[in-house]
This record gives sequence, structure tokens and C-alpha cells, in this order.
Amino acid sequence: MNQFAQWKTPHNFLLAISIIVPIAFSSWMALLNNFVIERANFDGADIGLLQSVREIPGFLAFTVIFVLLFIREQRFMLLSLAMLTLGTAITGFFPSVVGLLLTTLLMSTGFHYFETLKQSLSLQWLSKEEAPEALGKFVSVGALASLLTYGALWVCLEIFHLEFKWIYLLFGGVGFLLVMWIAVSFPEFEANVTQNKKLVLRKRYWLYYALTFMSGARRQIFTVFAGFLMVERFGYSAADITLLFLANYGFNFLFAKKIGRFIGIVGERKALTFEYVGLIGVFVGYALVETAEWAAALYIVDHLFFALALAIKTYLQKIADPADMASTAGVSFTINHIAAVVIPVTFGLVWLVSPAAVFYIGATMAAVSLLLSLNIPAKPAEGNEVRVFKWN
Repeated sequence: MNQFAQWKTPHNFLLAISIIVPIAFSSWMALLNNFVIERANFDGADIGLLQSVREIPGFLAFTVIFVLLFIREQRFMLLSLAMLTLGTAITGFFPSVVGLLLTTLLMSTGFHYFETLKQSLSLQWLSKEEAPEALGKFVSVGALASLLTYGALWVCLEIFHLEFKWIYLLFGGVGFLLVMWIAVSFPEFEANVTQNKKLVLRKRYWLYYALTFMSGARRQIFTVFAGFLMVERFGYSAADITLLFLANYGFNFLFAKKIGRFIGIVGERKALTFEYVGLIGVFVGYALVETAEWAAALYIVDHLFFALALAIKTYLQKIADPADMASTAGVSFTINHIAAVVIPVTFGLVWLVSPAAVFYIGATMAAVSLLLSLNIPAKPAEGNEVRVFKWN
């Protein structure tokens, strides 16, 4: 390998693709609540419906294993990124319920297939020793890309006063160009272990499945309703939301790699216990908050806990057969999105009656997750998946 080509490694490939989603998907999310309220006249039920449709591709993520019969994982990942970026680019041109449902479906299909494949390839290409810190590093790099994205979004909104459609087109287009660059710059890498090309559901992975399901439910409370609270109740503008995301990803950039290292030191059980205890407090705080400043503080703390969820992935890597990574990634994303398909639309109706009730239910979900996390062994491994209720 010549010196110029030495940087073309699987690790650097994973670093490079970690930049794409923050540019395309993060800009989509940052503008969404203001776009749907100001341009498409959405209410709580409409945003719930949109977010449920957004999660349908995640629910169908298990189908990735069937597509892999015809296309290699790495190539499929790049195709998924192209769908994500193109879906983002055209979002602003369809400010209606039907238009947003269709563009969201395209964007989300690319996003969820990509996330499934990224988890699979990361756990295949990284050793168990380096995985926690490396995954944290990828989050940190993505956070830096998000910081730059949100800074650029703020400039577009506050300095140049660009319309939503041109901002979506700009950031989706930049993401698509980066996908094309990665496609022509990196070779195809070989996997160390041939992956099973069929659906794999193993009884001994039951705790991982349960943690993944609860993680998907908790994520919806944050993704859908915490952001909606900021706009609907406290009147945050698109520029305000952008600044809030800047703060979120500033913390992630500074601490995500350290959090990954922390998980590697203390283990998955302690890391997840800390996360879920904190989340109970955060969700109760959302239900009771009366000021925009305290709501923003809760939002930042909530987002910071996302990095600790890496512990669920490293737990899987330690207990699973290496040949199961691709299939289990697809199955786990489907499990993660069972709640994601149902919660936004049903909780959107709850929101119309009592926004606080949505967050109290979220606190209950965090408590269930806490109980599950206590069942993780101090040193998880194949044959030592849980402390109690072994199911082989």
C-alpha cells in the first residue's frame, strides 16, 4: 500500500460516513418543527402522524438482510446515504401533509438502512477492546459536523434569511456530494466473518432486544415531543432551535469520546444505570417545567444521555456470534421501531389533552429500562448474557 492510500482504511471510512448524517438529517430535524408549523400548519396530531411515518422504514429494517443477498453491505450503505440526502434536499418544496409524508418516507428509508448497516459494519470491523472508544469517537466527529451544520443553519436563517426550501436543498445537496466523494475514494473492504444471510432471533439475546425496544420508545419522547414543546409552548424560533442544537452537539463533541472510554472502563451495566436514573429526572422535569430556560437545560442534558446508549451496542458485540451482526442489526432496528411507529401518533393524541402526561409516561419507560439494565452481568460474554432469567 503506498503512503497516499494508507488513509483508506475501514476506520477512516466509518469516520467519513459519520459526517453525512449530521449534515443532512440534522438539518432536516432542526428545521422540521418550525417548517411544519409555519409553512404546513401542523398541529400535535399531524406531527405525530409524520413522525410515525418516518419510523416505518426503521420498523422494516429487518429487510436489510434480504437486500444483502444482492448487494454488499458497504455499497448498500452508500446507496442508503444517497436516498437520505436526496430526500432532505427536496423536503422544502412540498409544504403539505401529503408532500411531507412522501419526502420523509424517502429520507427516512435511507437513514434507517444506513444506521442499520453502520452498526453492523462497525461491530464487524472494530475489535471488542477498541469498540467503545471508537464508537464514541464517531459520535464526537458527527457532533463536530453537527456543530458546523447548525452554525451554518443559523447564518442561513439569521444573516441571509433564506427560505426553508433553499436551506433544505443546500444541506441535502452538500450531503449528496460527500456521498459521491466517499463512493469513489474508498475501496470495498472485506469482512472478517461471513454474515448470516437470514433472519436471526436468538433467545439468549432477549435482554438486548428488550433494552433496544425501550430505547426506541424513549427516543421518540425526545425526538418528537421535547422539540415540539420548545416551539409550541415556549415559542422558540428556527434560529433558537438551531442554537439549542449547537449547544447539544458542542457537549457531544467534547464528551462523546470520553463517554465511550467511560463505558469501556465501568462496563455496560453501570453506564446504562446512570443513563436511566438521569432520564427519569429529565422526563419528570419536562412535565413540570415552566420556563424556556429550564426547558432548554433539560433538552441539552437529555441529548447528552444519548451517547451512553452506545453501551447497548457494545453489550451486543460482547454476547453475540460475530456472524450474527448484520442480521441482528436489522432485527434490532425493527424492534427499536415497534414503539417508534406507534408512539408518535398515539402520544400526539395524548398531547392534545395533556402534554405533561406524555413526559410522565416517558419517565415510567426510563424506570423499566433501569430495571432491565440491572440484569446485565459485570462482564458480559457469549454464555454469560444475563445475571438472571437465562433463556437458551
